[in-house]
Amino acid sequence: MATTAFKGNPVTTSGELPAVGTTAPAFELVGTDLSAVTSESLAGKNVVLNIFPSVDTGVCAQSVRTFNEKATGLDNTAVVNVSADLPFALKRFAADEGIENASAGSTFRSDFASTYGVTMADGPLAGLCARSVIVLDAEGKVVYTQLVDEITTEPDYDSALAALN
Repeated sequence: MATTAFKGNPVTTSGELPAVGTTAPAFELVGTDLSAVTSESLAGKNVVLNIFPSVDTGVCAQSVRTFNEKATGLDNTAVVNVSADLPFALKRFAADEGIENASAGSTFRSDFASTYGVTMADGPLAGLCARSVIVLDAEGKVVYTQLVDEITTEPDYDSALAALN
């Protein structure tokens, strides 16, 4: 298990993020149109997995907006916003905010959060995904990970995107 915090209180996760240099575990998420978003469908692209508790919170919403903005200049890269939100909520948010450079994947019918070690095991948000970023290269290797120390703060966008170079 790994540890993060929520408003200064320790929160443990269901496991550890995949190690840098390893092949990322296969995954299947549910897209905003209820179709599958899979590691196979993203094969051959760099992938930024922006993982967070819920798009209906300020910091999570900001991370989606920021990665969407920064994704504009990324070649051969898919940004996938991952949370336990239902696909309908993710679709509504994307439409309301004009999110066009990033997609979304819900964990609601998936073992993604446990496989990737990001399920919060305790604390007030137990069962949701801990804020984290995982970057994969075009071969599906993990090139960057960050379990954000404090759930209520934004991830390190610049370090995550620098890992693509």
